[in-house]
Amino acid sequence: MTTMIRVSVMYPKGEGATFDLAYYKSTHMPIVEKGMPGVVRTEVDQAIDGPYLGVGHLYFESMDAMGAAFGSPGAGEAMADIPNFTNTTPVMQVAEIL
Repeated sequence: MTTMIRVSVMYPKGEGATFDLAYYKSTHMPIVEKGMPGVVRTEVDQAIDGPYLGVGHLYFESMDAMGAAFGSPGAGEAMADIPNFTNTTPVMQVAEIL
């Protein structure tokens, strides 16, 4: 069985917090997919309830692939894009999918 790595990027709710889901799906995630090598696929969760406005998931074949992606110039471009869709500070979790 192949193990996958999932990076979840969560955007917390809070007083005055904003999150433009349409921009996130149509502009930000394509920046991530094109600019960060090794991303196998992405998913976007639209919050219904809970502590987050939305969550993005990035899937990688290994920790090495994830490290290379986050060390790439495209990762910097993706990080620079964050203020275009939210005023929150994202929380990240790295997980091994069992």
